[in-house]
Amino acid sequence: MAKNEAAAAPKKKKVAEEAKALTGVPRLKEKYNSEVAPALKDKFHYANTMETPKLEKIIINMGLGSEKENPKGIEAAVNELGQISGQKAIITKAKKSVANFKVREGMNIGAKVTLRGDRMYYFADKLMNIVLPRVRDFRGVSDKSFDGRGNYAMGVKEQLIFPEINYDDVDKVRGMNIVFVTSAKTDEEAKELLALLGMPFVQD
Repeated sequence: MAKNEAAAAPKKKKVAEEAKALTGVPRLKEKYNSEVAPALKDKFHYANTMETPKLEKIIINMGLGSEKENPKGIEAAVNELGQISGQKAIITKAKKSVANFKVREGMNIGAKVTLRGDRMYYFADKLMNIVLPRVRDFRGVSDKSFDGRGNYAMGVKEQLIFPEINYDDVDKVRGMNIVFVTSAKTDEEAKELLALLGMPFVQD
């Protein structure tokens, strides 16, 4: 076991260094301005440049209902989400009581981060080009998860695929939901935007 861990260490370190290298002017932002926006305008024939769809924000949610009465578990999840996103996560609370799930109004039930601007582009770049390709037997993400209004949601089963997370420090495997909010008016435009940015959709 120790030998396998030692062999995996250089690879893990390399991936972490690649993620850390995503600093300065976001390369994904530069790509959008120089390649993606012009390509979208040509394909959809926008009369006004302001109509061109763009990525507005990325919301990362981590449900913690199973740990609602475990303060240490919630604290660990919030810290992990902060490491993954590069921004302090906030705790989400139940808006109403649900007796069947033993949930009371105001109870801590999750953690959330909303990324905008450069941090949004850094995270999207890392996710598309470093994190997702590390998933075992990865063949692409589904293109069926658009909401009809140009937004895309995807799930991640475990936080361990992110290079910032140290396996030895993880107390529990936690999944998360990642939502890409765009200014696109249709799912077709949103999909084209994300695909041009590098989202690895499953090929038909």
